[in-house]
Amino acid sequence: MYNKKKISPSDVINISDIPTQEHYSSKAIERVAKALEKGSHTVKLIEANMHAIDEMHDFMPKVMDGDRPGLVFNMAYGLQGHNRYTHVPALLEMLGVPYLGSGPEAHAIVQDKVMTKLVLQRNNIPTPGFWVFSSHEDQFDDLIFPVIVKPKSESTSMGMKVVDNWDDLRQAVKEEIEKYHQDALVEQFIPGREFAVGLIGNANSVEVLPIVEIDLQGDPDKIQSNADKLKKPLDKICPAKLTHEQEEEMKRLCILAFKKLGINDFCRVDFRMDKDGHMYILELNSMASLGLHGSFVHAATVAGYTFESLINKLLDVAAIRYFGESPSHAPQMDASENVRSQPLRVAARSYLRSHLRTTISSLQEMCTINTSVRNVENVNRLGNLLSKRLTHLGFSEHIHNQFDIGNIRYFTNHEGETNDVLLIAHMDTPYASREYAQFREEKSKLFGSGIAESKGGIAVMLSALQALRFSKKLRKINCGVLLTTDDSLGGQYAKPFIESYSKNAKYVIGLKWGKIDGGIVTSASGRDEFKINIANISDSSRPTISELIPVVCKKIIAIKKHSKKDSVIRIMSLDGQTSYGNSPDHASISLYTTFANKSDANELERQIKSILKKQNDMKLDLEVSKGVRRDPYSESANTKKLYSIVEEIATRLEQKINPVHRDISSDISHVPPEIPSLEGLGPLGAEYRSPNEYIVKDSLIDRSLLLTLLIHKLSTVEK
Repeated sequence: MYNKKKISPSDVINISDIPTQEHYSSKAIERVAKALEKGSHTVKLIEANMHAIDEMHDFMPKVMDGDRPGLVFNMAYGLQGHNRYTHVPALLEMLGVPYLGSGPEAHAIVQDKVMTKLVLQRNNIPTPGFWVFSSHEDQFDDLIFPVIVKPKSESTSMGMKVVDNWDDLRQAVKEEIEKYHQDALVEQFIPGREFAVGLIGNANSVEVLPIVEIDLQGDPDKIQSNADKLKKPLDKICPAKLTHEQEEEMKRLCILAFKKLGINDFCRVDFRMDKDGHMYILELNSMASLGLHGSFVHAATVAGYTFESLINKLLDVAAIRYFGESPSHAPQMDASENVRSQPLRVAARSYLRSHLRTTISSLQEMCTINTSVRNVENVNRLGNLLSKRLTHLGFSEHIHNQFDIGNIRYFTNHEGETNDVLLIAHMDTPYASREYAQFREEKSKLFGSGIAESKGGIAVMLSALQALRFSKKLRKINCGVLLTTDDSLGGQYAKPFIESYSKNAKYVIGLKWGKIDGGIVTSASGRDEFKINIANISDSSRPTISELIPVVCKKIIAIKKHSKKDSVIRIMSLDGQTSYGNSPDHASISLYTTFANKSDANELERQIKSILKKQNDMKLDLEVSKGVRRDPYSESANTKKLYSIVEEIATRLEQKINPVHRDISSDISHVPPEIPSLEGLGPLGAEYRSPNEYIVKDSLIDRSLLLTLLIHKLSTVEK
């Protein structure tokens, strides 16, 4: 969990207090995420704002359901107000979620420098004398110059200033109070040397990292401000040049302060030492910086940690505190290790996460092309775009030219006839121009016409193939890609191509959306569409309004009575008109049926036509036209076997999946039953064929990773 530099109005209910002055860069956050992934952990980045609970709820394991607990690696300094460090820990404790770092009480005390110094004094731990100013007009008779002025509850050396007279002191205090909206801490300045000491651990097992001395360049009055740390940090000497006795005393004071202040897992302690060797604790940072150039990471490097092993060490320390054991026993990794040499799931996840924004941009580019099934020019335009992407990945292309629809395209990355895996997606969408919805990004969701039905799945496919190429696995896999262009029409043109290419594939994967709960399609109903036109041609010369519309409504009700659980009839539209005079009265009905097998389909069709043709008192002229049938996709032994492979991979990745039946079939229905196949390996989404069609943003990573490992696995197993 992390926070950004600036608060967005969508992050909070109100922006009402001092915004945070501390945050990690996106590169630093990504660096920690990659380190955790190298430790074989499943990682999600969550911004610590008002939406964090929903994101955690969807991602974190549910202990009450029997899952192993997860843990939050907290890098969030808070958003606004005082005691910002306490916000995320307090929230996580309320939710029952384990987390790295100190609890709210310790953070509240440590972030308040005055409270920290009171606790230190109470426990006979040396700290400089101090005075608290609520106003620049406050007067203290015992104040001795020089003093250092700093905000009472800020970190990273913010606002520090050394003064040696009352006029400068009052001006500095006034500026501090106005800028930070809090009391000013005025502390006895200790000329001499400065040190930073990192600690890792808990209770009676606390590791003190090699002591870092800040190189003050021989100037005992020098300090390192926040601006210095960010722009021109002073050099670090590590290990510091101290006598054995001085080093041991500094370590003793650090551990004592660590325990008395109730800090968990890790922190940094800042010291000054005067010319006589007397040590004074200035403050503790209960969220020591994990930046590469900070003293904490620098000391850990001297101690022999790589950045990856340090991050996983911190996680292990927190896990042991909660659970009594480390969640993993991954060996320490050499910093020079190339990510490509890691296990495929680690290398691929790292690649996919770091390229998520590129994937979203690519998806946005696809969604800006309105690929309505009858917009042949735009469908081919998308095909040309995807051709460039796949060609870049080493695929060659064969185009099947079409005239009524866009061109069907087949790609392969090898010269043989048989594919280990054939990936099927469609480029067309059923939206007319007036129904087309532009791409948009809102919080954790991505919206746009066709984003769940087709384009999200294409983005997942491209990401998976790129991850395989990055990991140097793609060239060892015989992979085929078939992009069709008439899914909206039932696949009537694509059917022979799907059948032909599928026969030369060991496995076939469809890339439509998966259900929000992780559903993968193992069966789907077939579908027939009917267009019915009804007219009443009256031979009466007497002007009147006929009963055509009531009669049509009665027929619809009679038809609906034949709808059952596995043989559903749905009315899509009804349009009717009657008028005075001798002009024909007419009505039209659009409906579709879904069914589990062809015999049920034929029986539904017979019943519908029988009801329509039945003549009552009114003579009806009837015209029934039937669209192309989409065959059902039936679950088979081969389907179950393939699903079990996916399930095994998903379990290893800690992704939740489940087999589902879908009410509408897809191109996968044209795959011969003897070929193992699955549908719904695209991103998680919902509300397809509506203006609010969307996918879950993070599922682009999860499903791409799942598909990456699945393609690799299927290339190594026999049917």
